[in-house]
Amino acid sequence: MAPARPAAAGPQASRTGLLGGPVPILIAAVLWGTTGTAGSLAPAGAPAAAIGCAGLALGGILLFLTSRGARSLPAACTRPEQRLLVLGALAVAGYPVTFYPAVARTGVAVATVVALGSAPVFAGLLSWITGRARPAARWTGATAAAVLGCTLLVLGPELTGHATPMDMTGIVLAACAGLSYAVYSLIGGKLITCGHSSDAVMGVMFGAAGLLVLPLVLSAGTQWLATTRGAAVALHLALFTVYLAYRLFGHGLRHTPASVATTLTLAEPAVAAVLAVTVLGERLPAASWCGLAVLALGLAFLAVPAGTERR
Repeated sequence: MAPARPAAAGPQASRTGLLGGPVPILIAAVLWGTTGTAGSLAPAGAPAAAIGCAGLALGGILLFLTSRGARSLPAACTRPEQRLLVLGALAVAGYPVTFYPAVARTGVAVATVVALGSAPVFAGLLSWITGRARPAARWTGATAAAVLGCTLLVLGPELTGHATPMDMTGIVLAACAGLSYAVYSLIGGKLITCGHSSDAVMGVMFGAAGLLVLPLVLSAGTQWLATTRGAAVALHLALFTVYLAYRLFGHGLRHTPASVATTLTLAEPAVAAVLAVTVLGERLPAASWCGLAVLALGLAFLAVPAGTERR
């Protein structure tokens, strides 16, 4: 994809292209990759959807309260930009609402590969449809490799075992989660390139989304939050996978198109797989390790600034 804004020429541009875009996004993906391991450590009676929504509610509100300019951002936006903020908040809230039910219906493997694999495709198509950018060969090749690697990585155990019936409702929900992620990534990138602070944009969208999902957390029951383990899991999700991760993600969107950013975040299932092996003692078949290698190559190709290739 073409850059959202032109970069300055020279060595400084090269440093900005790497440290100002791909690296913060990849660090955010690493933090997101801890979500599954952290969730598995929650109390047995904690509903899966409540775990994700609790992290979003706590982290989103914290992100809003600590983001400079977040309170004044809606007033500083034009009417169309205000509508984008509302749509972005709805998209953020829509991710846990659709993703966690998808996990319950199809399992972690299928839901993860459908949601994360579809997100960069949705982002590229939406950018093309809205006239912001046309998919380039570099993005298309890297995204295809990353999606293929993600598929092999996550579905490796399924591919080497017995086939199980697919729950189409769960598949649709997972695809909706991928669409939600693509939408709020594009909206965040659009508002940031319009000159608004990335911290303020992320603070407003996630703060509003946190308020939107709060009733779901309360209605699902909060007994698990009163336990030491439950509180620790919720705080980890709030502080690291929402607050810190989306600060980094917003910073990376200053210099990285949203379509590229969503492809880079396919590093998340790779991190989740490594943690599952090293922390939870799970085993990966050869197909998954091959997928991990293909995914890493695709992400590395996309993370290297295009200017470096030309030089």
